[in-house]
Amino acid sequence: QAQLVESGGGLVQAGGSLRLSCAASGRTFSTYIMGWFRQAPGKEREFVAAVSSGGGSTSYADSVKGRFTISRDKSKNTVNLQMNSLKPEDTAVYFCAAGGVGWLPSRIGKSTSYDYWGQGTQVTVSS
Repeated sequence: QAQLVESGGGLVQAGGSLRLSCAASGRTFSTYIMGWFRQAPGKEREFVAAVSSGGGSTSYADSVKGRFTISRDKSKNTVNLQMNSLKPEDTAVYFCAAGGVGWLPSRIGKSTSYDYWGQGTQVTVSS
């Protein structure tokens, strides 16, 4: 059974860093785009970042551009999200997702483009 499991969340002060990891198992995701989304209390789930199946293309939400970096290690079937210069508004549950759609800019930021989801990991940034 295909499964995505996130890790690395926690509590950090503003300006600090965290590295989230997503371990995929149960099937190969080598042809899937991988993405990170987040959901803060009382808000809708929003796109954070995505990486293409080959790892050569990435996309970021404007709110995290220049601070977050997404990468994937196909040999380990993992996807990482390095988060630097964290702000209190980054506080949310972060979800890893895998989508079978191609690298289409109009679709990679939409949660409906993703077929598999992890359970999420909490990130809390204190001011």
